[in-house]
Amino acid sequence: MSKDFILKASCDASSGIVATVSSYLAEHDCYISEMHQFDDEESCRFFMRAECRIEGHVQSIESIRNGFDEQVARFNMDWEILDKEQPVKALLMVSKFDHCLDDLLYRHRKGELPMTITAVVSNHKDLRPMVEREGIRFVHLPVNKENKTEQEAALLDIITETKTDLVVLARYMQILSDALCKKLHGRAINIHHSFLPGFKGAKPYHQAHQRGVKLIGATAHYVTSDLDEGPIIAQSVQPVDHTYSPERLVAVGRDTETVALATAVRMHLEHRVFMYGNKTVVFK
Repeated sequence: MSKDFILKASCDASSGIVATVSSYLAEHDCYISEMHQFDDEESCRFFMRAECRIEGHVQSIESIRNGFDEQVARFNMDWEILDKEQPVKALLMVSKFDHCLDDLLYRHRKGELPMTITAVVSNHKDLRPMVEREGIRFVHLPVNKENKTEQEAALLDIITETKTDLVVLARYMQILSDALCKKLHGRAINIHHSFLPGFKGAKPYHQAHQRGVKLIGATAHYVTSDLDEGPIIAQSVQPVDHTYSPERLVAVGRDTETVALATAVRMHLEHRVFMYGNKTVVFK
């Protein structure tokens, strides 16, 4: 039975929060190995994350949960106590570009990402061999204007069936409907390139080359109905110059996308992200 857990908590800022939480954990023989806190002065909101270990011989994580709410009731606190050893169930979505999926599968295989991959869903069959080599379920859900609603319903059925907690869009080149975005609120992560100026449509790296861009990057964020404007979790950037061909920019772009997405996924899996409004607090 695991005795390592993570406490995530947020509430309106006031005095005595840290003392109250720390005292409760100490009274229940919990050793705090890591603690982060942040007081957002703009919203007057307080955020805390603590990694703890139960050192007593009898208590369980459930017993810690049972008494915690009463202890912090006066703060009107939103909180979770999560089993640190319990991997998050994640479903990956992809189209034809393989770099983000390949990177996530590699990191998962090496034990860097504490997740169980429930399935890989794609609107194309191109990456089926890559997925099935890992012994992971591959689901082909082709999407067009006529069947989009039906296929999104099938996707939700898979998420429900597998008890998936997180959906990762690893270069999935379809826009999710507003209804699906709302159902996946706070548990779907997307990746896209970051340029100034913003290049939309096909071949953004070729457009960047034509404009002489000097910095390229990628942004990983939670999915919302506002396309590519959800709360940002992680970003990666790299300087470039006039010597970079469009093909080389594409290659650099792949690197920034894989780094940003992997970082964001890991932060989420380790329960280091708080989402509030259109912003995030990320304790690294």
